[in-house]
Amino acid sequence: MQKPVSVVVGIGPGNGSSLSSRWAREGYQVALLSRNQAQLTEAEQKISGSKGFVCDATDPESVRAAYARVRAEMGSVDTLIYNAGSGVWGSLEELGENALTDSFQVNAVGLFLAAKQVLPGMLDAGKGTIAVIGASAAWRGRPKSLAFAAAKAAQRSIAQSLARDLGPRGIHVFYVVIDGAIDLPRTREMMKAKPDDFFLKPDDIALSVWNIAQQPKSAWTFEVDLRPFGESW
Repeated sequence: MQKPVSVVVGIGPGNGSSLSSRWAREGYQVALLSRNQAQLTEAEQKISGSKGFVCDATDPESVRAAYARVRAEMGSVDTLIYNAGSGVWGSLEELGENALTDSFQVNAVGLFLAAKQVLPGMLDAGKGTIAVIGASAAWRGRPKSLAFAAAKAAQRSIAQSLARDLGPRGIHVFYVVIDGAIDLPRTREMMKAKPDDFFLKPDDIALSVWNIAQQPKSAWTFEVDLRPFGESW
């Protein structure tokens, strides 16, 4: 029996690696999508049952080509995990003219393009999962978050529209709000004084996302917020 296929968009240290590893451990073939070939090669070596595909999530032609390869080489996609994100920080005076457009391309347009690619196969199967890794910026705009918050709000709205449309057709779409600093070498370096339990652990995030993806249809979640127990909210 062929193993089910999960696509993880946005590979690198942290959430991308942990999400891919979790689905691989649960018996999935995992298609890794990223613009960075070096990151894909490294991830393939670490994650059993994974295969990397170079893809610019914001380019329709690149997206079509990558998903065509995934279907040809691995099969129809059962789960899409959209983990690609772009954060451009600064006030209106500080941001460049393309800051808003660039942020929308990765966070919102990329999700739209990816969902279009996996939808036909999921509808044919009468089931599927689309998990979108978001941020608390989707709920609120703060100083310096103008471009990021607007793009994440758009991303959340796309996910909600998909969930309401596709849920009755058997496809579970949900949005994961990450509220806090993720435990990465660069965040540790920036926040040297913070204790270990200040940070969100990527493996724990991945476990939570996996558990939501396994929910029975009678009790589906659309949105969940994840944060360390000490995070102020």
